[in-house]
Amino acid sequence: MNVLIVFAHPEPRSFTGALFDTAVQELQANGHTLAISDLYRMGFDPVSGRHNFRTIKDPEYLKLQIEETYASEHAGFAPQIESEIRKIESCDLLILQFPLWWFGLPAILKGWVDRVLAMGRTYGYGAIYGKGKFRGKRALLCLTTGGPEEAYRKGGFNGDIQAILRPVQRGVLEFVGFDVLTPQIHFGAARASTEQRAHWLTDYARRLRAIESEAPIVVGEY
Repeated sequence: MNVLIVFAHPEPRSFTGALFDTAVQELQANGHTLAISDLYRMGFDPVSGRHNFRTIKDPEYLKLQIEETYASEHAGFAPQIESEIRKIESCDLLILQFPLWWFGLPAILKGWVDRVLAMGRTYGYGAIYGKGKFRGKRALLCLTTGGPEEAYRKGGFNGDIQAILRPVQRGVLEFVGFDVLTPQIHFGAARASTEQRAHWLTDYARRLRAIESEAPIVVGEY
């Protein structure tokens, strides 16, 4: 299985970094082919603009979707964007590895989504959801939160974690055709004990050993 891990954390020694290291080790040990986008270490620029492209459709007015479609038709993406798109096109499983910041993706990862999931190449013109370009591929969110689990329940202080993740799982991943797996969530990671963190890493490694046979969820049911 070809796996792409997109890792978004500024500190590789963080618990998010430990989860990333566990995934790399476990997937490689089980014979999977691994591609990695370590966004901070790559210096990935999250800001969209004309630098996304080598081609120009309309030099007078920048509408990103028009330029993305034109670049899709004329091999016009900037080298880094083309490389990231090809990683997605080649993978069977996409793992997004990140801390939940302000109820969403870190800016660098949101920018990766904005720039890389380009219209024409990765979605559009009827190729969405069940007819998406990446149908048959699967995706997994592996994340940490600042608050404890009870804060992310329905009626909890922060609200239902599934509702918080829906814009990513439904509005990004399912939108472009991915089947979504149950998210791997680690609540209150910064305050967790050494023993709890070790248990989480062991549990994640065990899950990854059987990830090929795991059934997707239906995000739309939340």
